[in-house]
Amino acid sequence: MPKGFLIDQDGVIYVENEMIPGADKFIQTLQKENIPFTFMTNNSQRSPLDAVRKLRKMGIDVEEKNVYTSAMATTHFMRQQFPNGTAYVLGEGGLISSLHENGFTLVQNDPDFVVVGEGINFTLEMVRKAIDFILEGAKFIATNLDASPRKAGWNNLGIAAVVSMIETATGKQAFSVGKPSAVMMRQARKYIGLATDEVTVIGDTLSTDIQGGVQVGYNTILTLSGMSRREQLNDYPFKPDMVIDSIADLELPLPWWV
Repeated sequence: MPKGFLIDQDGVIYVENEMIPGADKFIQTLQKENIPFTFMTNNSQRSPLDAVRKLRKMGIDVEEKNVYTSAMATTHFMRQQFPNGTAYVLGEGGLISSLHENGFTLVQNDPDFVVVGEGINFTLEMVRKAIDFILEGAKFIATNLDASPRKAGWNNLGIAAVVSMIETATGKQAFSVGKPSAVMMRQARKYIGLATDEVTVIGDTLSTDIQGGVQVGYNTILTLSGMSRREQLNDYPFKPDMVIDSIADLELPLPWWV
């Protein structure tokens, strides 16, 4: 029976632009042993090719097929629900490309969907138009609900902040596709062709990676090289199957690979 991984990137493989020591060797082991894996990222702004280029600069040589983004999950979901629809987008890069690839037309009037993803070029006029479209009946989708890291000088508001503003103005709640949504967790599993009991999630965030994995029945590994700290484990009503300091500490086969 095959076993495989859904692996978060930032905080697990690298922090900002610095590779976490040992991450390259772990990925090389997966490749050498033909263990299925994909990098599962909530970032909808970067395309799979963007992610591959960033990893290669760090010495991790992977292919676009090894990346699954929230933009891919979002547009796949939208295509299933309303194929060949129209969308008004607050987002950039990978999200726009993925919408086009899935048959959606980007419009400035009367859209079927308002879609919010990462970006730094939003204006209040764009937000106002999005609000009007939702009030007129457009379906409200968010690629994820990640919050800003709350660091001075950070150039991204965080999708949660933009979505909250629109939700308050419209009284309508966004449907979020990205982690920890079961929509993305299941789609990423299918993307690498595994069954539920064959998947292990590796992530650095309890509220997205680990929560999402627990909700759909995957085994989960929390790495403390990113957002989460060991003392936070008691703050949640669920726990990962394993806690490690770094992906370099992970040894295969895993205890549940029987």
